[in-house]
Amino acid sequence: MKPKRLVVGISGASAPIYGIRILEMLREVPEVETHLVCTATVERTVVLETEYTMQQVHDLADVFYPRGDMAAAISSGSFQTLGMIVAPCSMNTLACIASSITKDLLARAADVTLKEKRPLVLLVRESPFHLGHLRRMVEVTEMGATVAPPIPSFYQRPKSARDIVDHGVGRALDLLGLNLAQVRRWSSPK
Repeated sequence: MKPKRLVVGISGASAPIYGIRILEMLREVPEVETHLVCTATVERTVVLETEYTMQQVHDLADVFYPRGDMAAAISSGSFQTLGMIVAPCSMNTLACIASSITKDLLARAADVTLKEKRPLVLLVRESPFHLGHLRRMVEVTEMGATVAPPIPSFYQRPKSARDIVDHGVGRALDLLGLNLAQVRRWSSPK
């Protein structure tokens, strides 16, 4: 059986752990092949906020593409995928996607995802939002993307920051039709 391909983008916004955990969790799902692309500023946030090296992040993906490789498979609509998730999605990356500015491979892959009418999930990271941010979110939503800020929920009674991240990642992957066993679902209190 041919694996299902998912493009994972990690931008330089705070919280690259969301993209990293997506890659880690999907390693446990053999039918999904991950294709990773990062923006230029990711390395700094990964070093500042996590215990990972960029090489370790690259190694989590089935396929890694340099951001300047505009001839990469993920830059073409004929390369079939389940869709794309950008986690985290910086406001700069959001603005590029909303404006169809394909300045790097991540923005091009997102543009291809939209033009092919495949799911695009953006875990936008900024707070508070100003009017420009909100307008870009409306624009990408009108284009077919799903804006999903990683806002924590607490009904699953998280014990750690990782529990919060994992639940957010699981809910975001739900939007792509990937139902992970790690996600604790809401059930009505008895």
